[in-house]
Amino acid sequence: MGNRKYVRCLYVYNKIDAVTLEEIDQLARKPHSYVISVHLALGLDYLLEAMWDAMGLVRVYTKRKGAPPDLADPVVLSEQRHGLCTVEAAAGRISRELLKVFHFAWVWGTSVKFSPQRVGLAHVLHDEDVLQVVTKTNHMQKLDKDYSMKVQAYNKAIADKRKVRTKEGKKKRSTG
Repeated sequence: MGNRKYVRCLYVYNKIDAVTLEEIDQLARKPHSYVISVHLALGLDYLLEAMWDAMGLVRVYTKRKGAPPDLADPVVLSEQRHGLCTVEAAAGRISRELLKVFHFAWVWGTSVKFSPQRVGLAHVLHDEDVLQVVTKTNHMQKLDKDYSMKVQAYNKAIADKRKVRTKEGKKKRSTG
């Protein structure tokens, strides 16, 4: 019995345009059931919303400073995979480097009391919130404790790439 895993499911009944209203009503009253008609495009919006809710997915739209939000391409977060859908999870899905220089974020939507509201990494986002990440300025980054180590590591990586490139160039010239 311990090897079973129960998965939530939705029951979708198609071609409701071919059955009577009483049968549609009976099917629709069952738990987790959705009646649709692809041919007539009936009930598809409800089904799509139910699928997002059942899978625990949260859409977060991003916004650049001074620009309208990008409503065409959301960042999709999953409560089941990553736990809470926080600003930290959304910023991490955008870029790991963004988390390193994160200062604060502006959020518009149902997860905040005021629109926009300044929030931190631990703020929990709701579905269809708009997020604008504000990064640290160069001056603020220089004041960080590990800034000099980051600069040294970056310069070392560049120097190593140059060494490899010059060694390969010398080999090509000497064998050529």
